[in-house]
Amino acid sequence: MTTTLQTGKPMFTGAQLRTLLVPLVIEQILVVAVGMADTMMVSAVGEAAVSGVSLVDMLNLLISNLFAALATGGAVVTSQFLGARRNAEAQRSAGQLVLLTVLISLAVAVLSVGLRSPLLRLAFGAIEDDVMDAAMLYWFITALSYPFLAVYNASAALFRCQNNTRLGVAGVAIPTLLSRVLGCLVLTGLLCQEHNALHLRVQDVLHVEPGLVRRILRIGIPSAVENSLFQLGRIMVVGIIAGFGTVQIAANAVANNLDGLGCIPGDAVNLAMITVVGRCIGAGDTKQAAHYAKKLVGLVYLMGGVLNISILLSLPLLLNLYTLSAETAALATTLVWIHDGFAMLLWPASFTLPNALRAAGDVRYTMSVSIFSIWAFRFGFGYLLGAQMGMGAVGIWIAMLLDWSFRGVCFIVRFARGKWKEKKVI
Repeated sequence: MTTTLQTGKPMFTGAQLRTLLVPLVIEQILVVAVGMADTMMVSAVGEAAVSGVSLVDMLNLLISNLFAALATGGAVVTSQFLGARRNAEAQRSAGQLVLLTVLISLAVAVLSVGLRSPLLRLAFGAIEDDVMDAAMLYWFITALSYPFLAVYNASAALFRCQNNTRLGVAGVAIPTLLSRVLGCLVLTGLLCQEHNALHLRVQDVLHVEPGLVRRILRIGIPSAVENSLFQLGRIMVVGIIAGFGTVQIAANAVANNLDGLGCIPGDAVNLAMITVVGRCIGAGDTKQAAHYAKKLVGLVYLMGGVLNISILLSLPLLLNLYTLSAETAALATTLVWIHDGFAMLLWPASFTLPNALRAAGDVRYTMSVSIFSIWAFRFGFGYLLGAQMGMGAVGIWIAMLLDWSFRGVCFIVRFARGKWKEKKVI
């Protein structure tokens, strides 16, 4: 049943929310399934290959977050324009987002291919030769897909703005490259069709509009800085784990892989939050923005709780899908219990709620909190517990819980005080 709010007619009915969310959940299931399949296949080659691929995936995630932040900037601006019924400006902002995405992703791909050896050494130090060989090959191939991944993210974000969401090492990397190329071409082609309320036009992509670019970057740059430094902190944490040996690297990789299952509902809702809250803010309806934000966060608590409990109960069966030593499997089990056991309580407030703030344009606050928290808690306490106190990966994952707790408290307080309602970007 649709809830009638004090501000008048609801902007999103229950059916519209389901139409937005269901395809996003399916998309996240496929993303996680592909990642799990990659790790399973590589685990059959050996734990050195798993380690090499997992290290590069940390860097790939850093770069993917950069592209996602840029897409978020464009999605927030476009959603607010659509909510304000300023469709012509929404149309032009979509073109500017794609232009920026192409230019930035090409530069990142060139730098990644050319500097991958020194960057791997800088990030992870003196890793074993067989791990380095696997990492070099995997990064070279996957880096070629960066422009396609970036444009795919931008196109998907623009479809979400319209409430439309349908749509050996080398043996793992090459399908990743091909899937990103195909996904980019298909989704961008669909976005060019004129029957869409929001569609790409050549004149919007090839013509620079400084005012729209500034609005996109006003959201995109703080989000990119936040995501990049957050992921850089995670990379440095993995660099600490890399010093503990191949068993701990492999266990950390498998645990991260399985943890992605429990985050599927949250990752899907996080994407929907930008559209829903952004449209409400653009329409000037902050009460509905707050209503839907709380509703979506509550949905993550519900779905995430059920899913994480299911994962923990079926964990022995899930670990049997990987080719692991007994020592690695035991450590991976401990890490998954730490993550999923506390994610049910801490994750939604830490990662879903701040997307409501970002959708409203409150990006500097979320950036500041996230950067401080990752370095003070996840890296600082991770180094103390993991390296100095000899707890290894377990200590680092306990430090992660401190990071989640701090972030959650800060975002709950910010949301409750309502300062985010004053950050509209159009």
